[in-house]
This record gives sequence, C-alpha cells and structure tokens, in this order.
Amino acid sequence: MASDQFYADLPPLEQFLELANPRNYVEAPQDWYALITDVVSSGQAIARGQYKEVNVLGASSIMAVLNAAAPLDVPFVFGGDGALLLVPPSAVHAAREALLGIRALAHDSFGLDLRVGIVPLAVLESKQAVRVAKFRLSPTYCQASFIGGGLTYATDLVKTDPAYRLNVPGDRAVANLAGLECRWQDIPSPGGHTLSLIVAALPSGGYVNEFLYSEVLETIQSIYGEGDSYHPVSLAALKLSLNPQRLKAEAKARASSPQWRDRVTYTAGAYLESLLGLGLMRFDVQAGGVEWGRYKADVRAASDYQKIDDMLRMVIAGSPAQTEQIVAYLDDRLAQGHLVYGVHVSNRALMTCLIMDRRDRHFHLIDGADGGYALAAEQLKAQLQGKAQNWQTYSRLAHRRHQLALKPRRPA
Repeated sequence: MASDQFYADLPPLEQFLELANPRNYVEAPQDWYALITDVVSSGQAIARGQYKEVNVLGASSIMAVLNAAAPLDVPFVFGGDGALLLVPPSAVHAAREALLGIRALAHDSFGLDLRVGIVPLAVLESKQAVRVAKFRLSPTYCQASFIGGGLTYATDLVKTDPAYRLNVPGDRAVANLAGLECRWQDIPSPGGHTLSLIVAALPSGGYVNEFLYSEVLETIQSIYGEGDSYHPVSLAALKLSLNPQRLKAEAKARASSPQWRDRVTYTAGAYLESLLGLGLMRFDVQAGGVEWGRYKADVRAASDYQKIDDMLRMVIAGSPAQTEQIVAYLDDRLAQGHLVYGVHVSNRALMTCLIMDRRDRHFHLIDGADGGYALAAEQLKAQLQGKAQNWQTYSRLAHRRHQLALKPRRPA
C-alpha cells in the first residue's frame, strides 16, 4: 500500500532547529496506528533502583516493533519509561503481538507492569492532529519528531479508556529483541550535571507558543553553546563496560527464558562480544564492514539526545550554574503561563542501543541516569495539575464574584 512508505518517503530536515517550526511537519496517514507503551508506576520502580530496567523496557518496545515491522521504516520516539510509535495497517498485527510479548517479558523477567495501547489515528482526526517530521542525525540515521497534540491525546486515551489498552496474555517468545544492547558504561558529564529536560507549550500561552520551542532552543544555546557543547555523549567518556552486572538488564530482556542458567549463558556470550569490540576499537580494525576505529563517533552521531514528541525532550550535559540559568528562564516562562516543564538532574547519562545493522543502521537512546525523563515527567505533570487547580480556584472565585455582582443590594 502507498501509505506504508509514508515515513520512508518523508524528506529529512538537516537542522534540529527546523523541527521547532510547525510548518515543517506533514500530517500522518489516517489509516496508520499509534502504539503507546509505558511502565506503570515507573517512579516507584526507579525509587527501588530499577531505573535501568525501566529504560530497557522502553527501548524493548521499540526494538520489538522495528523487528516485527521490518523492512518497513516506522517513526518512533523513546520516552525513558516507554515509547511512541506509528505503524501502517499492514504492520499493526505483528506489532501488536510483539508488544504483548514485551508486556509478558516485563512481568516475568522484571516484575513490572508495562501498559500497552493501540489507537487508530482516525480516532484522533476530530480531536488532535498527528504531524510528523524527520531529522537527519547522521548520514545513516534519521530521527522522528511529532507535533499537533495527537499523540499526547492518544496517550491519555490509553491511560483512561480500557478500550484502547491491550490486556490480553502475550507470548514473550514472539517479541524479537535481536539488536537490543546495553553495553556501554554510564557516561559522566564533564561539567558535573546531566539534565533530563521536558518542556511542553501550553495552548493558553497564545500565538507566541507556535514558536516557543525555537525560543527555548535558542536560550539553551545562549547558555550552553552550540549542540556539540551540551551533547551528553563525549567520545572520551564513551567506554564499553566489562562488568557483567552492567549486562544484567539486557540479559533479563534477551535470554531465552527467565531461568538463571539461560541468563548466565546469555551474559557470558555478551561479555565475550564486548571484549572483542573493545579490541577492535582499540586497534582500529576494519571488520564485518565496520570501521571500528570510528565506531564511537558513529554511536555519538546517532544518539537521540534531543527530540520533539508534542513536547521538547533533551538530555543536556553542563554545569550546576548552567542548570540554574535554564531553570530560572523556564520558571519565568512558567509564571507567564506559556509552558510547563520537568527536569531531573544526574551526573551521568544512560545509553541503550538498537542495532539493526552495526555498519550503517544503529540508533542509541539517551536518558539521564537515576530516573531521567520518567522523573522529569512527574514534575511536569505536577505543574500541569497545579495550573489546573489554580484555574479551578480562579473560576470558582470569578463565579462567586459574578453571583455577588448580580445579588440585589440592600438600600443604604
């Protein structure tokens, strides 16, 4: 079908700032579907020390759908504790079964509940738009962005309406996670802070918010410098881990069963692959069609540290003073009613890799360690609730003043 190639045929933008211009987006086909996953009570899981497991499940959702939909090119965004994807009708059944498999995996191997939902874009047509753009991160990797409010609305539907949730049993064996890897050490920030940032423009902010994200990005650049200066992945700090414990979350996801023997077998194989990769990179070997001496640079270039999915999401490396500056700016815009935001501060970034082809098709999902986007999202939600409560209070007072104004006064 012609619509199957919608995303593959979409011309890529070459500058990230172009994604902040709503005129650079194209309406998604109405016969496509939104796939939505998130870890239920992810904040509690993170408080128990399971932030890596939460990240792996979000990445697993993407990897399973990409493998199920292959060779189709489908857009996705990683949200830390979940993911958003769009698939055409020809791939929706295979994607559904894959996500049910990930849901079973989440329960069996991680003791976590992964919420999974599917929303036809046709349902959103009269409510909110789903508009898509594609940004070229590297010669071999393009990243999707979404605006229009449709995916935010679809996410709310999945959380509030059981009709859009998948609660039937799944088979974890159906979920193909080939290519999911978590083998890099956490990446420390040279300046001491790794900031996970989410910014959402408010409709009540008025016309100015059409280009609010442009202003936010320009402000970030005025504080941190150009994109390379705040990129959370530095080549010097990008190191493969030789600690078997670092492979624990990957082994839970990819071992053939939850049995400890299968996990140990998988961990041993992945450890040997890491040793081999370390040697290939150190001695600048060319093997398997990969120039291993430049593989780290390729990984950095294909890292999704900034994106838009109805909100601006960024993982930024900087200093405590720079964090104070950007938070002060955001507080000012919050007070003006133009946006809400969430931040989470760590001292390092976390990388999860999706390897479709190590030569020219690999993607690297970035989040702040110790909770990252998931905890930033909790702060953003609290700000939204606070604004809603303030509006309700204002409305009640206004209604009361109106009643008093209409009430007949007693003669003096």
